Amino acid sequence: MAGDPEPEQPRNPTLSEAFAAAARRSGIGQVAPGETPTANSLLRAMGGIRGLIESILPGLAFLVIYTVTRDLTPSVIAPLVVAVVFIIVRLVTRSPVMPAVVGLVGVGISAALALVTGKAEDNFLPGLIINAVSIVVLLVSIVARWPLIGLIVGVLTGDAVGWRTDAAKFRVVLIATWCWVGLFAIRLGVEGPLYLAGNAEALASVKLLLGVPLYAAMLWVTWLLVRAAFGHQKSASTDTSASTDPAGGLPGTGRD
Repeated sequence: MAGDPEPEQPRNPTLSEAFAAAARRSGIGQVAPGETPTANSLLRAMGGIRGLIESILPGLAFLVIYTVTRDLTPSVIAPLVVAVVFIIVRLVTRSPVMPAVVGLVGVGISAALALVTGKAEDNFLPGLIINAVSIVVLLVSIVARWPLIGLIVGVLTGDAVGWRTDAAKFRVVLIATWCWVGLFAIRLGVEGPLYLAGNAEALASVKLLLGVPLYAAMLWVTWLLVRAAFGHQKSASTDTSASTDPAGGLPGTGRD
């Protein structure tokens, strides 16, 4: 009808909004700064039981088939089939499908590279590149005095820059960022020589060992570090709310 207001056009998110959304979806974002991490938090950060299976099974399929057959083609095709099955299961159960699609893309790139070169170890080259890029990004953030873990925690707490003026908080997020540099450096330092030696079987085994278990351990350490620095902030906020609450509500009930 004439005179009716035009419907608002959807607005594309800004870079800061996109980063904030990514931070909340990240493993670190599964526990609010100041909260006590739990086993359930860790499992949720891994994507639940399904996420663990989707992370481990493709690599395990490559390891088993390549160890038994020494045949490259079925060894890289099997993880692709597994990844496609994950997508089908998510579609049937009406679950978010993007995590499985991303997994399929990663497995597909690795498989294509290995098939083109004819080298089984090239199945792991994209992972090595990701580890190297991650180290560079983290080191750049440290040199720039904007440690990446601090940026993520700042978004989660709603205080994007306040942590930089607090010496204790800055030191904690700096240490946490260095810990993640160490994680990627360990992966690169162990897997790199195996790649250069063309030892695909050992690469597959090591990647499984340094994958989910090491990631889970580093998440837990990061949560504990952040809790040590940001826990007092949550406690102070809770105490203030309790003292100013006219109804005299119990402190610590509900999330800030």
